[in-house]
Amino acid sequence: MSRRLNYRLLIVALLIAASASVEIAREYRPSFLRPGLRLYAYVANSGDGTVSVIDLIGMANIATIPVGPAPSGLRANPALKQIWGVSTEGGYAFVIDAPTGRVAARIPVGPSPFAVDFSQDGARAYVAASGSSTLLAIDSRTGQILARARTGRHPSLAQLTPDGKQILVPNRDDSTLQVFDAASLTLLATIPVAPRPEQVAILPDSSGAFVSSSASSEVSAVDLRRRVLLANLRLTGPPSALMMKPDGGELYVNVPASHGLEIVDTWRTEVSDSMILGSSPTSSAMFGNADLVYVSDSTANSVTPIEMANRRLLPPILTGRNPGPCALDPSGDLLLVANQDSADLAIIRVRTQSLITMIPVGTRPTSLAIKLF
Repeated sequence: MSRRLNYRLLIVALLIAASASVEIAREYRPSFLRPGLRLYAYVANSGDGTVSVIDLIGMANIATIPVGPAPSGLRANPALKQIWGVSTEGGYAFVIDAPTGRVAARIPVGPSPFAVDFSQDGARAYVAASGSSTLLAIDSRTGQILARARTGRHPSLAQLTPDGKQILVPNRDDSTLQVFDAASLTLLATIPVAPRPEQVAILPDSSGAFVSSSASSEVSAVDLRRRVLLANLRLTGPPSALMMKPDGGELYVNVPASHGLEIVDTWRTEVSDSMILGSSPTSSAMFGNADLVYVSDSTANSVTPIEMANRRLLPPILTGRNPGPCALDPSGDLLLVANQDSADLAIIRVRTQSLITMIPVGTRPTSLAIKLF
């Protein structure tokens, strides 16, 4: 009798678990996601040369794709069903076909590429190879190299302006920002900036750019219309990340050494405010027009939400060990945080500011991208 009762209890428990799983899946499914559409996160793992594929509806790691040594710079093509990245040690860009999860191409670009950017229609990809001081434009469909240009010494990246007309390339060894025509890769200007420039944030109207320098703890403000340096703005420490407010009014700069975030007034070209956040704020993600900014803290093992309108910190949300890159899904429902030391992806529900789950990925995740298709 007791054995029969145990079987009945087991069956009931299984039915309850299955029902709960269905309800959870419905809860996680964004309202905009129609049947047949997929919402995946892709995580580049520099430690084992793979990309992990995470189903954000089923909340599971569904594939591991070998891509080559030191993958980084993951980006979703805005128009095609592709995920691009680069192998910094392999000297090539790789293309993942999203529907099949297979590497569709490996395109040699030169030594030490770090990032990829796309034209607005997704037809072209742009890559700067630091080791060969080269800028390339690549046909996204065929992988054919369409144009090539010589840059300054050791470019860190190539970034398209929002109007799609110019490519900006910061050169670390030359301490310059170069401006290229996006269509032909013709060099238009070379502008001196603060030493060893690394990252670029561009105003929405393409009229100006801000370039970070960890060597001198500065951000250089550049006028892209007159193509001149406006000012080198002093920070309280080396910047780790730049994030432009969508309306272009403010630039948010993570400064781990001073445990905070510094805010640049882009209209006045000055550092206007600062906030103490925690131990080592590293990466950021933004919801809406900076209604909420999320900053990951690599030492505190958490991410801190900030209401930027009134500069109010919300309670930090615990993640895995050494959180780094973070991103919001297209609806703003989910915040994803890659944890480099615990090798997992934290998924946070934005509405409740709570951790939903942590999904194992590969070793040392360093970049992530999200694709709806």
